[in-house]
Amino acid sequence: MAKDLFTDKQQALIVAAIKEAELNTSGEIKVHIEKKCKEDVLDHAAFMFDHLEMQKTELRNGVLIYLAVEDRKLAILGDTGINLKVPKNFWDATRDLMINHFKEGEFSEGLANGIKLAGEQLKEHYPYQSDDVNELSDDISFGE
Repeated sequence: MAKDLFTDKQQALIVAAIKEAELNTSGEIKVHIEKKCKEDVLDHAAFMFDHLEMQKTELRNGVLIYLAVEDRKLAILGDTGINLKVPKNFWDATRDLMINHFKEGEFSEGLANGIKLAGEQLKEHYPYQSDDVNELSDDISFGE
């Protein structure tokens, strides 16, 4: 199972990054990890975005970071609300930063840094509101 690819400490680092990023924004960040992705990574990430019901955030400001570790596939998808506001190449630049960590075997650190960047953009465009509700679980979701 994909969960076995990360130690408890690594998982805690990733979840802590999500919680910290979401402290300053009404946006939502989700990480989904699988071992393999047998189809186009963007198509599968879009399927997972829908499967995880990320499109149901009130402001359509969810961000999915999808990683298939063994196949070395990564995708970052923002919902329509956030995609309309971030710079055009933002997700590509975030992906590239993460890949640089992954090349060094630093998967949890790469994910944490990508989450931090996504959180900064969400904060800029969707600042925290006093009545904010955590619409999606901060836990990592795992596939096969």
